[in-house]
Amino acid sequence: MSSFRVLLPFVLSCLTLTLRLSAQTAAAKPEPDVLIFTNGDKLVGHFVGSTGGTITFKSDMLGDVHVDWSKIKELRSSTKFAVIRKGVKIRHKDESGVPQGPVAVADQKIEVAATPPQSVPVGDAAYVVNQDAFNKAVMQSPGFFKAWTGTVTAGASLVQATQDSRTFTGAISLIRAVPTEQWLNPSNRTTVNFTASYGTISQPATATIKTSIYHGDAEQDKYFSPRVFAFGQAAFDHNFSQGLDLQQTYGGGIGWTVLKSANQTLDLKASTIYINQQFEAGPNQSLIGSTFAELYMRKLVHGMILNEKLSATPAWNNTNAYSWNVGAGLAVPVFNRFSASINAIDNFLNDPPPGFKKNSFQFTLGLTYALQ
Repeated sequence: MSSFRVLLPFVLSCLTLTLRLSAQTAAAKPEPDVLIFTNGDKLVGHFVGSTGGTITFKSDMLGDVHVDWSKIKELRSSTKFAVIRKGVKIRHKDESGVPQGPVAVADQKIEVAATPPQSVPVGDAAYVVNQDAFNKAVMQSPGFFKAWTGTVTAGASLVQATQDSRTFTGAISLIRAVPTEQWLNPSNRTTVNFTASYGTISQPATATIKTSIYHGDAEQDKYFSPRVFAFGQAAFDHNFSQGLDLQQTYGGGIGWTVLKSANQTLDLKASTIYINQQFEAGPNQSLIGSTFAELYMRKLVHGMILNEKLSATPAWNNTNAYSWNVGAGLAVPVFNRFSASINAIDNFLNDPPPGFKKNSFQFTLGLTYALQ
């Protein structure tokens, strides 16, 4: 009997603690969100957010569903969101002007349980973003080794016959745009690129023919406004086919984002540069010039992406030492992050050593892997 009296308080304490933990777990689990269409159909799941006139709703049965606001009669969610109106400029560590809280949608209006409550017509809402993600993006900046995206491309060919031919191509393209969210004004952007093409053709009693082309560049952009930025850049080139041992380019200038949407971007850039050219045979040169460039990206059907670049570089202290470069690439999704890539690059150098052509054209097929 005495043992029972001793154990009874302990058992009651454990039971009480278990009931409290169960109640807290039940309270912590949010109620499912409910989406009702204009035709009366209903979905139960989780409201993810919206971009423009389209919302994303994760249904328990159907997975991610994308729906236009115009087809929604009601939406109820206990999760807290930030509703960003069209035309609102959000700056780093400044959340003012953005209502936050649980949302409910009816009569084409988003009712935000903020302090005080606010009502936003769905047509005026540019983005509806999860509050935690919104606060993290606005109040924090990612470290330098975070927020990188890019691609890695590789290709090769091998022929063994009377002539032995081996060709290897590769490319690495990295970009870090801060912030990463579309609904925040851009702050800075870092790009790093490297391309290589190496090949040999050999035949008995005949000198080996070699192709060796390398290019590397890095650029840092700083935005003054959502579409205007200043940049500094450096580039290094080697082209055995044009007698160019090493070309070093350093400079900086101003850029303008002419087009910017979910499907396409167009940048125009102008810079003042210094060029040091070292040739395998012929006089080396130190040039002062400018580079005028345009870069275009377009998302096509079925996830295909088109990239195009054109640049012209006149030299002001030697008008004969001008050059230009044009390139285009198409990435076609194959499986998960893998894509088939088709690329063409044409380099023109007006002052190669005697015996070398001015043009260097490359056409490559490869396999591309998206890093993120």
